Amino acid sequence: MNDQPSRRPAKPHRRPRKDPVRFLAFEVLRAVDERDAYANLVLPPLLKKARAKGDFDHRDAALATELVYGTLRRQGTYDAIVAACIDRPLREVDPPVLDVLNLGVHQLLGTRIPTHAAVSASVELARVVLGEGRAKFVNAVLRKVSADDLDGWVAKVAPSYEDDAEDHLAVVHSHPRWVVSALWDALGGGRAGIEDLLEADNERPEVTLVARPGRSTTDELVGELGEENALPGRWSPYAVRMTEGGEPGALTAVREGRAGVQDEGSQLVAAALANAPLEGGDTRWLDGCAGPGGKAALLAALAAGRGAALLAAEKQPHRARLVERALAGNPGPYQVVTADGTRPPWQPGAFDRVLMDVPCSGLGALRRRPEARWRRRKEDLEGFAPLQRGLLREALKAVRVGGVVGYATCSPHLAETRVVVEDVLKGRGGAPVEAEWVDARPLMPGVPALGDGPDVQLWPHLHGTDAMYLALLRRTG
Repeated sequence: MNDQPSRRPAKPHRRPRKDPVRFLAFEVLRAVDERDAYANLVLPPLLKKARAKGDFDHRDAALATELVYGTLRRQGTYDAIVAACIDRPLREVDPPVLDVLNLGVHQLLGTRIPTHAAVSASVELARVVLGEGRAKFVNAVLRKVSADDLDGWVAKVAPSYEDDAEDHLAVVHSHPRWVVSALWDALGGGRAGIEDLLEADNERPEVTLVARPGRSTTDELVGELGEENALPGRWSPYAVRMTEGGEPGALTAVREGRAGVQDEGSQLVAAALANAPLEGGDTRWLDGCAGPGGKAALLAALAAGRGAALLAAEKQPHRARLVERALAGNPGPYQVVTADGTRPPWQPGAFDRVLMDVPCSGLGALRRRPEARWRRRKEDLEGFAPLQRGLLREALKAVRVGGVVGYATCSPHLAETRVVVEDVLKGRGGAPVEAEWVDARPLMPGVPALGDGPDVQLWPHLHGTDAMYLALLRRTG
């Protein structure tokens, strides 16, 4: 008689299944975290490779894109929810584990993916990239998260507006507190406006095309896209909005460089400088911070239509090559040089129009680069300040008397916009500059809510553009 205890047969070992969509999304999040990469640069080539291998169809690419950008936009909110579901400080969770968790939380709370599918797919991803032990942790946390919806969780983890307005908005709308404070200062007004702005930052922006004048037309772009897939720009006469997504690079005019992808705010800035009234000649234009080349390409096309020449300068060699590519084929005279705008090689007073679109925090483009909100620090502004003032001073030296300078930045932060212009005009930190404001508002015809002037601040929630700033200055002496 066999008196040995019976043993249940062991379950056969099952290798985890690699879900290509979620694995690709995880790869992008790791690149953003480990290499300070930008998702809008990392994701497209990975999607192209997946399509070429036959791993992805259109729906797979759309889901991967939503998982990446949705997770990055809502990272602050999701971090607060995960923190409420674990028994250790969030900082003690390894970053790859947190990426898998946040991908899972976004599927649970930010998409229509069924709960069981969101949890099981996330746990399977954890098995592939983290191992069995950590997959169990992911499973336990996501099951806690699945007990409530997004509104319910936000009510639990966000402080009340009455107790701490900025911290409440930071958690609810997934922005660092200092960014909420800075945007609120720049925007002014009460709660409704700042909430509208923060909500707009978390919306996926439309793809906007620019038909470079003299080289392409909006009718051509709409004709190739089809009227059901395109709308005219809201404000720019050169803009076409792609309503159904798609690949801009597939368009003939984009492939040939006659059109490009460009936010309407950037188009408005370039056009306003080009149309500012001048006294005297109008033959030499300068783009002093030209990389990666979108505004330079539009300026070159506008200049060519008037018989003017554009000099496009960019300090970084790799970005200067991007400018060369953007300007290739322009019918008018132009030149691209690698040069530092704070130590320029050109002579003073050599230009009639100068655009100085300065390096900045990028807080105006958080819709397109959501990871920037988590990467930037308040102290970064101090590093940009001397450069921004130096570039504006040199721009005012480069323009002739009677000529116009456009100071532009993709940030609404007051320390990067009006404060810079006022400091330079008043000689703070340098010699006073003889220049006067030009009212930029009439140069953006039809655009509402431009403020008291003379400078202009565009907003995502008011204008559907990036938060571009423009000050126009005419040199008087």
